[in-house]
Formats: sequence, structure tokens, C-alpha cells
Amino acid sequence: MSTENLSNQDAVKKIKELSEKARICMFCTELDRLPVNARPMSLQETDESGNLWFISSETSNKNFEIKEDNRVQLYFMNNSNSEYLSVFGNAYIYKDKSTIEEKWSPIANAWFDGKDDPNVSIIRVEPKDTYYWDTKAGKLVTLLSFAAAAISGKKTDNSDGVEGTARI
Repeated sequence: MSTENLSNQDAVKKIKELSEKARICMFCTELDRLPVNARPMSLQETDESGNLWFISSETSNKNFEIKEDNRVQLYFMNNSNSEYLSVFGNAYIYKDKSTIEEKWSPIANAWFDGKDDPNVSIIRVEPKDTYYWDTKAGKLVTLLSFAAAAISGKKTDNSDGVEGTARI
């Protein structure tokens, strides 16, 4: 596994690529308490600045917890391609109509009575510390490499993987 630390637009590109492929993350709040509160959340988008956007109920525990302490940790996993992303950042809650209109997804109708539902809120997570694990050649090539090593009895050098920080 090689290390490749990314910054600026390269970091944004990697965060966007991995988060949008996975779409679902474990969204963790109250990071100073154990156990940490975690729940699955569906990503709406990762914007060109690297901010991650979610739709949430204003009455959810998550929103109350963010109002008390806006530090959050997000864990994205795309197991089918062996891609993983950990994002620590600050969360901000939006209730204004323009942000809701811009970030709304028809899928959210499963939880809300449309975008005018008074409980709709939008959460933006601004990354502060991000780490990723990725495969350079994809999961199939990685699995073939491991299988060849197992059959031959030789150790794999695991050189087709890459990990590192992604600092915006």
C-alpha cells in the first residue's frame, strides 16, 4: 500500500469521487462521548469546494446534537471497489428556502411532506481532516493479486493500493 497525500483540488476531487460513489455514510455526532452516536445518512452531493450535503429532519437527534457540538465524523465505504473515506469536519444546519430548494431530492419525499415540510433542514459538512483508502487498479485486479500470492505461496507487496490524507 503506497501513501499519496492530496491537497487542494486533488483532495476535493478524491473526496467527491469516493463519497459520491459510496452515497451512504455512517454520520457520527457527540464525538466526545462514548459510545459515539452513529446513524446511516444518504449523501445528496459533494460540491466543488469539498463540502458534503445532507437532508435531515430538524427534529432529529442528529440536528440537536450538531447544535450542541458541530464536530462530526463521516465514514463512507464502497466495499464493491475497496474504497473507503473518513471525514472529520464541522456541520452547519440550514433552514432557508433557497438552500432547501437547491439541495432537495425527490427521494426525500419518503421522509418529508415535500420540500415545504417545516421539518426539512439541510446539513453541510465542511471537511477539516480527511483520510482515504483506495485501489489503483480496482478490486478485481487486487483480488487476483491476492489470489496469485496465496496460490504461489509468495507474499503480495500490496502495491496496487493507495491511502493518504486529503486536505482542502
